[in-house]
Amino acid sequence: MQHSMKTTLLAATFAIFSSGYLSAANATDAVAAIAAAKDAQKQANSVGGEWRDTGKMIKKAEKLLKEGKTEEAAKLAQEAEAQGMLGYMQATSQTSDNLHI
Repeated sequence: MQHSMKTTLLAATFAIFSSGYLSAANATDAVAAIAAAKDAQKQANSVGGEWRDTGKMIKKAEKLLKEGKTEEAAKLAQEAEAQGMLGYMQATSQTSDNLHI
């Protein structure tokens, strides 16, 4: 039962973040989204839960920002942030420590 609840919460979190909760209109939003993605990446990495593409997504978001594609950069950074958060949750849910609770 508890495993099912964690899976449901994980899926719900992914759905929320992948839908793009931040509508980026300017470079400041994109910069903030990239910073949040980096923070989530560090948190996931701290428990060995960083997903394969998170770093690549952040680098691509930074490139898009430099090209002036702020909305695309912010959206990609949000996806990277979601991956970081989910990676952290996944890694901690698979230990007996339950660090994410």
